[in-house]
Amino acid sequence: MTEQRPQPHPESQRFERGTDGPKVIVAGVDGSDSSLRAAAYASGLARRQNALLALVYVQPVLAAGAALGAPVTDATVEIAEGLVAEIRAAAERVRGIWDVRWEFHTFRGDPYSGLVTAADELKADAVVVGVSESAGHRIVGSVAVRLVKAGRWPVTVVP
Repeated sequence: MTEQRPQPHPESQRFERGTDGPKVIVAGVDGSDSSLRAAAYASGLARRQNALLALVYVQPVLAAGAALGAPVTDATVEIAEGLVAEIRAAAERVRGIWDVRWEFHTFRGDPYSGLVTAADELKADAVVVGVSESAGHRIVGSVAVRLVKAGRWPVTVVP
């Protein structure tokens, strides 16, 4: 008796989430202690899984700040530059001991929409964020809770 194997369906050649471990892990960073802990945790995941760590900073769009004459764009660019400098310094300190492939990306918008866009565009297999440090998020809902409720990726919330 000859065994016939099914031919792969053309759809099976497209991108597929969750196969053979994560290939891309997105970590949201904003400079807060919890986001930096999330980046460190995601770094460990990426190292163990040999995945790409995509560190994402979402530059807020504050129309009200611009209307008041505040240089919002300059401030958010400075934050992004500071974050990438801090990440490079940390990566340099552990080079050879803790090598992780990583990229830094900036997106514009509110943090939730920016992370969703980042995860979609980067074809993330997992998203890691820090717990919200804002008391108001207990009422409105944090970015982490909204990402979990979206149900599109495994989401890890780091305290």
